[in-house]
Amino acid sequence: MTNKRLTIVIVGASSGLGRAVATEYASRGWLVGVCARREQPLAELASRFPENIRYRTLDVTAPDSGQQFIDFVTSLGGMDIVLYAAGCGWNNPELDEANDERTVQTNVVGFTRVVNAAFKWFANNVTPSGNTGHLCAITSIAGTKGIGISATYSATKRYQNTYLESLSQLASVKKANLTITDIRPGFIDTDLLDTSSHKYPMLMSVPYACKRIVRAIDKHRHVAYIDWRWNIVTKLWSFIPRCLWTRLKLSI
Repeated sequence: MTNKRLTIVIVGASSGLGRAVATEYASRGWLVGVCARREQPLAELASRFPENIRYRTLDVTAPDSGQQFIDFVTSLGGMDIVLYAAGCGWNNPELDEANDERTVQTNVVGFTRVVNAAFKWFANNVTPSGNTGHLCAITSIAGTKGIGISATYSATKRYQNTYLESLSQLASVKKANLTITDIRPGFIDTDLLDTSSHKYPMLMSVPYACKRIVRAIDKHRHVAYIDWRWNIVTKLWSFIPRCLWTRLKLSI
């Protein structure tokens, strides 16, 4: 007999969108597994929903982060959905190597380790509810075009977009019982952005974005732009030829 209680695991739930999504699903009565580098925010979140939230510290850049993630999933009795919400990035026109290295380690290396571990788990296990497994990741509209002042961030997000698309094809080839959702937000008012010194176009609040992210997850979207305005903008970007794009002076 399967456990009908739905379970979601959120990687990068200590703040921002990951924390907001965790709160939403815990409020619904789901079993929510949350993990991130910092323990204190996770413990505080779990104290608000002691019946619904379990937590574990996890640094996605650690060499064994994939196995740590699977150990956590096992302790929960499995998962129906995983949401990868961990990430970092900066405006870095000076091409500071330390910032670039951290961005690559988190958004590429750590992302790959955890997402691969989740994919393999879904391919080889039955979800607690018996439903189709669902692998979701918050990427970015920055992966649509190379943004000069955030070159590494843009490139790592393009990597994530392409990787999730590739895994969708792999799931089909392997006939895995799995849906993959690539969630691409625009600018969100989180700690990732320095809103004190920059004005970001079409800036969205965390609650506003969270509502739309949860809707995309619930509807099993393959690619979801958050929100409709960024959907239009990214489509327009696709028509700009490279010779013109490289001359644009983006100062965001």
